[in-house]
Parts: sequence; C-alpha cells; structure tokens
Amino acid sequence: MASKLSDNIRKLRKKKGISQDRLSKEANLALNTIVKIETDENSNPTAETLQKIAKALGVSVGDLFKQ
Repeated sequence: MASKLSDNIRKLRKKKGISQDRLSKEANLALNTIVKIETDENSNPTAETLQKIAKALGVSVGDLFKQ
C-alpha cells in the first residue's frame, strides 16, 4: 500500500500537470528516484531529496506529508 507521502507527491505532480520525467529534471533527481518514491519502493527519501521535490512542485516539504 502506498504511503501518504507517495500519494501526495503523485497528486501534486499530476495537479501541476507534469510527468515523472519532467519532475525528475526540475528537481535534479534521477527518474528512478521519483518512480521509486511514488511507488513506495523508497518510503524513506532523504531530506535533501524531499526539499528538491517540494521546490520543483512549488510547495513546502510539509505539504508533501499533509493528510
């Protein structure tokens, strides 16, 4: 089962209308990293990774965890 974090990142990305590939480029992360986080294969990304994703999505790191 996907975590709230993975669900929120996927929803925020789709709301922004961008692909996983584009998010990975905007966040300066490997595509594989984004895929693993969204599919919950990596359920414990680093703080730096979360900061990059949040910045690319235009939200705060806290928004990635909101219920």
